[in-house]
Amino acid sequence: MVTPSAHPAVIRRLDLSDPDTLRGLWELQRAAYAVEAELIGFDAIPPLHESPDDLRSCGESFLGTEGLTGAVSWVRLDDGTLDICRLVVHPRAHRTGVASALLDELDRLEPAARTVVATGTANLPAVALYRRRGFAPTGLRDLAPGVTMTLFSR
Repeated sequence: MVTPSAHPAVIRRLDLSDPDTLRGLWELQRAAYAVEAELIGFDAIPPLHESPDDLRSCGESFLGTEGLTGAVSWVRLDDGTLDICRLVVHPRAHRTGVASALLDELDRLEPAARTVVATGTANLPAVALYRRRGFAPTGLRDLAPGVTMTLFSR
């Protein structure tokens, strides 16, 4: 069982050409985005509905914890900005430091003068995490009537 003070022992780059890694990541993100969909009242979150093939060909780089309790993905934009595309933690590992450990490792491996990320505005745990990590809101994007995504930068 994961304890509140647990941190993942190992964070590694994920190879999505490995079928077991791909399947594990796909299952992880489905579990994580199902929670976000409930929090924000919107289930049309694209990664929640993508196939394993879609995930494998997304063009993002990934880090994940041993046992795939969490993962983060990113792309580097032409201007050098680091764009965090996904940060997913299995519901059984929420509030255990997994997301912070993944972001720490990403910061170490991919330093950037500017980093951007977005989350559902009503996903208060994610909003709080990004604010704690120095991200400031830069705008809102409408997803559906009454549903917005908050854009962050640091």
